[in-house]
Amino acid sequence: MATANTTTGYMGIYDTIFSTFDLGPGFWNRELRTEDLYRALAEYWIDPNGRIWSIDYSGTHDFEDLGRFKICKNGNHGRIVPFTITKQIEVYPAVWKTHYAPTPVANVNIVEGVVQKILYSGN
Repeated sequence: MATANTTTGYMGIYDTIFSTFDLGPGFWNRELRTEDLYRALAEYWIDPNGRIWSIDYSGTHDFEDLGRFKICKNGNHGRIVPFTITKQIEVYPAVWKTHYAPTPVANVNIVEGVVQKILYSGN
């Protein structure tokens, strides 16, 4: 899925981060996007302690052929595993409907999978 990035202005593939860690105004408990990880439509979660986790849904669905292919759950569960990356990433809200304010952008410094520092910038 490609969408126009509101911060860079070009089309791109992004990763999604669900954050329950307080990254500041406009970022807490929301779906965020970044183009600074794998850019593979992967999903991540930042827990309340600032640790980042990778969410993996592979192997949870099968295809059934009943004249046409149908996706069905197979009873397997996804996995959430620690994501021990050391990198600075730029994140922005997936949806920003406040038309009178620019989309907030945060540069999040992650060391060994834990948020260390957050810097904010405007559009």
